[in-house]
Amino acid sequence: MDEVADDEPLSLEELSRYQRAGRAWVAVDEADRAMAYLITDPVDGNIHIEQISVHPDSARRGVGRALIDHIAARAADDGVPALTLTTFVDVAWNAPYYAARCGFRTLTEAELTPGLREIRRCEAGHGLARWPRVCMRRDVP
Repeated sequence: MDEVADDEPLSLEELSRYQRAGRAWVAVDEADRAMAYLITDPVDGNIHIEQISVHPDSARRGVGRALIDHIAARAADDGVPALTLTTFVDVAWNAPYYAARCGFRTLTEAELTPGLREIRRCEAGHGLARWPRVCMRRDVP
């Protein structure tokens, strides 16, 4: 998966679009330095986590999970039924982590919404289908 690791991060322009739309969140440390960010898109009436990124120096501290929990609370306040995401099956800090630590479950093919199917199609176009990927959902109480 070297190609994935070497992939360019989103540009500041792209991240700014998410920020202006109110769909970007950043976790900062006590010195106000960014430790992690999460960006979302609306997909089929749910909040889709487009990307979550945690700086390696802040990994394994619950920062990413706190961002996800924050988005889940916002979704609940807004009456949004679920969070969704797509991720790699066989990477320990991807699907297994989201299931065990963040309350997500893997969706079956029959459960995929049209928007999630389109996301998977786009991911395949970028070469991500070379590795097993899944769509996941976390219902919001």
